[in-house]
Amino acid sequence: MTAPVIVGADHSPGTADALALGRWLAEAYQAPLVVAVVHPAPSAIGSGRVDAEWIADRHQAAERVLAEARSTLDDPPGVDYRIVASSSPAHGLHDLAEQSGAALLVVGSGAAAPAARIFAGSTAERLLAGSVCPVAVTPSGCPAAPGSVGRIGVAYVDTPDGRAALDAAAGLARRTGSPLLLVTVVAGGDAALPFLIGDDAERAFLDTARETYEEALRKAAASVPDVTVEWELRSGDVVEELAALTGLDVLFCGSRGYGPARRVLLGGVSGRMLRRAGLPLVVVPRA
Repeated sequence: MTAPVIVGADHSPGTADALALGRWLAEAYQAPLVVAVVHPAPSAIGSGRVDAEWIADRHQAAERVLAEARSTLDDPPGVDYRIVASSSPAHGLHDLAEQSGAALLVVGSGAAAPAARIFAGSTAERLLAGSVCPVAVTPSGCPAAPGSVGRIGVAYVDTPDGRAALDAAAGLARRTGSPLLLVTVVAGGDAALPFLIGDDAERAFLDTARETYEEALRKAAASVPDVTVEWELRSGDVVEELAALTGLDVLFCGSRGYGPARRVLLGGVSGRMLRRAGLPLVVVPRA
Protein backbone atom coordinates (compact mmCIF):
# COMPACT_ATOMS: atom_id res chain seq x y z
CA MET A 1 0.00 0.00 0.00
CA THR A 2 1.21 3.50 -0.85
CA ALA A 3 2.14 5.55 2.21
CA PRO A 4 -0.85 7.76 3.08
CA VAL A 5 -1.12 11.45 3.78
CA ILE A 6 -2.84 11.88 7.15
CA VAL A 7 -4.80 15.00 8.09
CA GLY A 8 -5.60 15.57 11.75
CA ALA A 9 -9.11 17.04 12.04
CA ASP A 10 -10.99 18.67 14.91
CA HIS A 11 -13.60 21.42 15.39
CA SER A 12 -11.07 24.26 15.03
CA PRO A 13 -11.11 26.64 12.02
CA GLY A 14 -7.64 25.41 11.02
CA THR A 15 -9.02 22.02 9.96
CA ALA A 16 -10.34 23.39 6.66
CA ASP A 17 -6.84 24.66 5.77
CA ALA A 18 -5.28 21.33 6.74
CA LEU A 19 -7.81 19.40 4.65
CA ALA A 20 -7.12 21.54 1.59
CA LEU A 21 -3.36 21.09 1.88
CA GLY A 22 -3.67 17.38 2.66
CA ARG A 23 -5.88 16.78 -0.37
CA TRP A 24 -3.44 18.57 -2.68
CA LEU A 25 -0.46 16.67 -1.29
CA ALA A 26 -2.25 13.32 -1.54
CA GLU A 27 -3.11 14.03 -5.16
CA ALA A 28 0.44 15.15 -5.92
CA TYR A 29 1.97 12.03 -4.32
CA GLN A 30 -0.84 9.83 -5.70
CA ALA A 31 -1.25 8.63 -2.13
CA PRO A 32 -4.30 7.68 -0.08
CA LEU A 33 -5.79 10.49 1.99
CA VAL A 34 -6.67 9.64 5.59
CA VAL A 35 -8.69 12.08 7.70
CA ALA A 36 -8.34 11.21 11.37
CA VAL A 37 -10.12 12.46 14.49
CA VAL A 38 -8.71 11.53 17.88
CA HIS A 39 -10.95 11.30 20.92
CA PRO A 40 -9.95 10.40 24.48
CA ALA A 41 -9.47 6.72 25.13
CA PRO A 42 -11.64 5.15 27.83
CA SER A 43 -10.21 5.63 31.30
CA ALA A 44 -11.30 3.73 34.35
CA ILE A 45 -13.29 5.65 36.98
CA GLY A 46 -13.56 2.75 39.33
CA SER A 47 -12.66 -0.88 39.71
CA GLY A 48 -13.44 -2.48 36.35
CA ARG A 49 -15.76 0.34 35.28
CA VAL A 50 -15.63 3.22 32.78
CA ASP A 51 -18.03 6.04 32.07
CA ALA A 52 -19.84 4.56 29.05
CA GLU A 53 -22.03 7.62 28.54
CA TRP A 54 -19.00 9.92 28.38
CA ILE A 55 -17.24 7.61 25.92
CA ALA A 56 -20.30 7.53 23.67
CA ASP A 57 -20.50 11.34 23.76
CA ARG A 58 -16.84 11.70 22.73
CA HIS A 59 -17.30 9.21 19.90
CA GLN A 60 -20.34 11.09 18.63
CA ALA A 61 -18.40 14.36 18.73
CA ALA A 62 -15.66 12.73 16.64
CA GLU A 63 -18.26 11.54 14.14
CA ARG A 64 -19.54 15.11 13.80
CA VAL A 65 -16.01 16.31 13.04
CA LEU A 66 -15.69 13.69 10.32
CA ALA A 67 -19.05 14.72 8.88
CA GLU A 68 -17.80 18.31 8.69
CA ALA A 69 -14.60 17.09 7.00
CA ARG A 70 -16.62 15.17 4.40
CA SER A 71 -18.63 18.28 3.67
CA THR A 72 -15.51 20.46 3.42
CA LEU A 73 -13.87 18.02 1.00
CA ASP A 74 -17.16 17.50 -0.89
CA ASP A 75 -16.79 13.81 -0.02
CA PRO A 76 -14.48 12.67 -2.86
CA PRO A 77 -14.09 8.92 -3.41
CA GLY A 78 -11.23 7.03 -1.83
CA VAL A 79 -10.81 9.12 1.33
CA ASP A 80 -10.44 7.06 4.50
CA TYR A 81 -12.13 8.64 7.53
CA ARG A 82 -10.99 7.29 10.89
CA ILE A 83 -11.76 7.76 14.56
CA VAL A 84 -8.84 7.02 16.84
CA ALA A 85 -9.02 6.62 20.61
CA SER A 86 -5.89 7.75 22.39
CA SER A 87 -4.57 9.63 25.40
CA SER A 88 -4.09 12.81 23.31
CA PRO A 89 -4.56 13.99 19.70
CA ALA A 90 -0.80 14.11 19.15
CA HIS A 91 -0.32 10.60 20.55
CA GLY A 92 -3.14 9.21 18.42
CA LEU A 93 -1.90 10.82 15.21
CA HIS A 94 1.68 9.77 15.93
CA ASP A 95 0.63 6.15 16.47
CA LEU A 96 -1.50 6.16 13.31
CA ALA A 97 1.38 7.60 11.27
CA GLU A 98 3.77 4.98 12.63
CA GLN A 99 1.36 2.08 12.05
CA SER A 100 0.49 3.15 8.50
CA GLY A 101 3.99 4.26 7.46
CA ALA A 102 2.58 7.69 6.62
CA ALA A 103 4.24 9.87 4.01
CA LEU A 104 3.13 13.06 5.75
CA LEU A 105 1.07 14.40 8.65
CA VAL A 106 -0.91 17.61 8.12
CA VAL A 107 -2.41 19.75 10.87
CA GLY A 108 -3.87 23.24 11.00
CA SER A 109 -2.85 26.19 13.14
CA GLY A 110 -4.25 26.65 16.61
CA ALA A 111 -7.32 28.73 17.34
CA ALA A 112 -5.15 31.67 18.48
CA ALA A 113 -3.46 32.03 15.08
CA PRO A 114 -3.65 35.49 13.49
CA ALA A 115 -5.03 35.69 9.96
CA ALA A 116 -2.75 34.21 7.28
CA ARG A 117 -0.12 33.19 9.85
CA ILE A 118 0.97 29.94 11.42
CA PHE A 119 0.49 29.53 15.12
CA ALA A 120 1.17 25.95 16.12
CA GLY A 121 -1.18 24.57 18.73
CA SER A 122 -0.30 21.95 21.31
CA THR A 123 -0.95 19.04 18.91
CA ALA A 124 1.37 20.43 16.23
CA GLU A 125 4.08 21.23 18.77
CA ARG A 126 4.01 17.71 20.19
CA LEU A 127 4.06 16.11 16.74
CA LEU A 128 7.04 18.29 15.88
CA ALA A 129 8.93 16.85 18.82
CA GLY A 130 9.38 13.32 17.53
CA SER A 131 7.17 12.51 14.53
CA VAL A 132 8.33 9.64 12.35
CA CYS A 133 7.34 11.42 9.13
CA PRO A 134 7.33 15.01 7.85
CA VAL A 135 4.80 17.29 9.53
CA ALA A 136 3.03 20.08 7.64
CA VAL A 137 1.38 22.98 9.47
CA THR A 138 -0.93 25.35 7.62
CA PRO A 139 -1.45 29.07 8.28
CA SER A 140 -4.84 30.27 9.45
CA GLY A 141 -6.94 31.11 6.41
CA CYS A 142 -4.26 30.23 3.86
CA PRO A 143 -4.31 33.12 1.33
CA ALA A 144 -3.77 30.92 -1.74
CA ALA A 145 -5.25 27.55 -2.61
CA PRO A 146 -2.67 24.75 -2.23
CA GLY A 147 -0.86 24.16 -5.51
CA SER A 148 -2.10 27.37 -7.14
CA VAL A 149 1.22 29.23 -6.95
CA GLY A 150 3.36 26.61 -8.67
CA ARG A 151 6.66 26.92 -6.79
CA ILE A 152 8.13 24.95 -3.87
CA GLY A 153 10.49 26.55 -1.35
CA VAL A 154 13.34 25.19 0.74
CA ALA A 155 14.97 26.92 3.70
CA TYR A 156 18.39 25.57 2.76
CA VAL A 157 21.54 25.12 4.77
CA ASP A 158 24.41 22.88 3.68
CA THR A 159 23.97 20.26 6.41
CA PRO A 160 22.56 16.71 6.37
CA ASP A 161 19.24 18.04 7.65
CA GLY A 162 19.16 20.83 5.08
CA ARG A 163 19.83 18.29 2.34
CA ALA A 164 17.03 16.08 3.71
CA ALA A 165 14.65 19.03 3.35
CA LEU A 166 15.91 19.59 -0.20
CA ASP A 167 15.36 15.94 -1.13
CA ALA A 168 11.80 16.01 0.22
CA ALA A 169 10.97 19.26 -1.57
CA ALA A 170 12.50 17.98 -4.82
CA GLY A 171 10.29 14.90 -4.65
CA LEU A 172 7.17 17.05 -4.48
CA ALA A 173 8.46 19.40 -7.18
CA ARG A 174 8.97 16.50 -9.59
CA ARG A 175 5.45 15.26 -9.05
CA THR A 176 3.87 18.69 -9.51
CA GLY A 177 6.19 19.99 -12.23
CA SER A 178 6.94 23.02 -10.03
CA PRO A 179 10.31 24.78 -9.83
CA LEU A 180 12.23 24.89 -6.58
CA LEU A 181 13.44 28.00 -4.80
CA LEU A 182 16.32 27.48 -2.36
CA VAL A 183 16.70 30.28 0.18
CA THR A 184 19.66 30.77 2.50
CA VAL A 185 19.76 33.69 4.91
CA VAL A 186 23.04 35.19 6.08
CA ALA A 187 22.54 36.67 9.52
CA GLY A 188 23.24 40.39 9.79
CA GLY A 189 26.45 41.51 11.47
CA ASP A 190 26.63 41.63 15.26
CA ALA A 191 26.67 45.22 16.52
CA ALA A 192 29.53 44.33 18.87
CA LEU A 193 31.68 42.88 16.10
CA PRO A 194 33.02 46.14 14.61
CA PHE A 195 34.02 47.33 18.09
CA LEU A 196 35.93 44.10 18.71
CA ILE A 197 37.54 43.48 15.33
CA GLY A 198 36.87 46.62 13.27
CA ASP A 199 34.57 47.43 10.37
CA ASP A 200 36.97 46.16 7.71
CA ALA A 201 37.41 42.78 9.37
CA GLU A 202 33.64 42.45 9.81
CA ARG A 203 33.01 43.19 6.14
CA ALA A 204 35.67 40.67 5.11
CA PHE A 205 34.14 38.04 7.37
CA LEU A 206 30.63 38.59 6.01
CA ASP A 207 31.87 38.62 2.40
CA THR A 208 33.59 35.28 2.95
CA ALA A 209 30.44 33.85 4.51
CA ARG A 210 28.33 35.00 1.56
CA GLU A 211 30.75 33.44 -0.91
CA THR A 212 30.61 30.16 1.00
CA TYR A 213 26.81 30.17 1.08
CA GLU A 214 26.55 31.08 -2.60
CA GLU A 215 28.81 28.18 -3.56
CA ALA A 216 26.75 25.81 -1.41
CA LEU A 217 23.55 27.02 -3.08
CA ARG A 218 25.02 26.53 -6.56
CA LYS A 219 26.09 22.99 -5.74
CA ALA A 220 22.74 22.19 -4.17
CA ALA A 221 20.86 23.51 -7.21
CA ALA A 222 23.05 21.47 -9.55
CA SER A 223 22.48 18.31 -7.50
CA VAL A 224 18.73 18.14 -8.19
CA PRO A 225 17.92 16.36 -11.47
CA ASP A 226 14.74 16.86 -13.50
CA VAL A 227 13.68 19.99 -11.60
CA THR A 228 14.13 23.67 -12.39
CA VAL A 229 15.98 25.13 -9.41
CA GLU A 230 16.45 28.77 -8.51
CA TRP A 231 18.31 30.04 -5.47
CA GLU A 232 18.42 33.20 -3.45
CA LEU A 233 20.78 34.48 -0.77
CA ARG A 234 19.25 36.92 1.70
CA SER A 235 20.76 38.94 4.52
CA GLY A 236 19.14 39.80 7.84
CA ASP A 237 17.31 38.03 10.63
CA VAL A 238 16.85 34.43 9.51
CA VAL A 239 13.30 33.97 10.80
CA GLU A 240 12.09 37.38 9.64
CA GLU A 241 13.44 36.82 6.13
CA LEU A 242 11.97 33.32 5.83
CA ALA A 243 8.64 34.37 7.33
CA ALA A 244 8.39 37.16 4.76
CA LEU A 245 8.64 34.75 1.82
CA THR A 246 5.71 34.78 -0.60
CA GLY A 247 4.98 33.17 -3.95
CA LEU A 248 5.40 29.61 -2.70
CA ASP A 249 2.94 26.75 -2.29
CA VAL A 250 4.87 25.36 0.66
CA LEU A 251 8.21 25.85 2.44
CA PHE A 252 10.30 22.84 3.50
CA CYS A 253 12.83 23.03 6.30
CA GLY A 254 14.95 20.51 8.16
CA SER A 255 14.92 19.46 11.77
CA ARG A 256 17.63 20.47 14.22
CA GLY A 257 21.02 18.87 13.69
CA TYR A 258 21.07 16.58 16.73
CA GLY A 259 18.82 14.06 18.45
CA PRO A 260 17.33 10.75 17.28
CA ALA A 261 17.66 10.00 13.57
CA ARG A 262 14.57 9.83 11.35
CA ARG A 263 12.52 11.96 13.73
CA VAL A 264 11.17 15.48 13.41
CA LEU A 265 12.84 17.75 15.98
CA LEU A 266 12.31 21.49 15.88
CA GLY A 267 15.39 23.67 15.77
CA GLY A 268 15.70 27.32 16.67
CA VAL A 269 14.66 28.58 13.23
CA SER A 270 11.87 26.06 12.55
CA GLY A 271 10.50 26.56 16.05
CA ARG A 272 10.28 30.32 15.63
CA MET A 273 8.85 29.94 12.13
CA LEU A 274 5.88 28.14 13.68
CA ARG A 275 4.88 31.48 15.16
CA ARG A 276 5.54 33.65 12.12
CA ALA A 277 5.27 31.94 8.71
CA GLY A 278 2.56 33.01 6.29
CA LEU A 279 2.60 29.89 4.12
CA PRO A 280 2.42 26.13 4.80
CA LEU A 281 5.55 24.85 6.50
CA VAL A 282 6.79 21.24 6.22
CA VAL A 283 9.37 20.11 8.76
CA VAL A 284 11.33 17.05 7.60
CA PRO A 285 12.77 14.40 9.96
CA ARG A 286 16.49 14.25 10.63
CA ALA A 287 18.50 12.31 8.09
